[in-house]
Amino acid sequence: MADSVQVSSERLTSLVERIENLEEQRSAINADIREVLAEAKSAGFDTRIVRQIVRLRKMEPYDREEQEHLLEVYRNAVGV
Repeated sequence: MADSVQVSSERLTSLVERIENLEEQRSAINADIREVLAEAKSAGFDTRIVRQIVRLRKMEPYDREEQEHLLEVYRNAVGV
């Protein structure tokens, strides 16, 4: 039983260290994204729109078209 506890402890430590490493990488990537957005802003682009374009590009074409259609229906319904 002591061996299985040791193995589990080593495995758990390994998993925790991997998660910590990934969180560090995520922090670095988020900093890089903020830097690019700052560059876009200094070039005169609206960063909210840039973020929205990124979200739209991630979507499947059908889902994007459906969202755009619903947005148009809702706009018409409220007179916008």
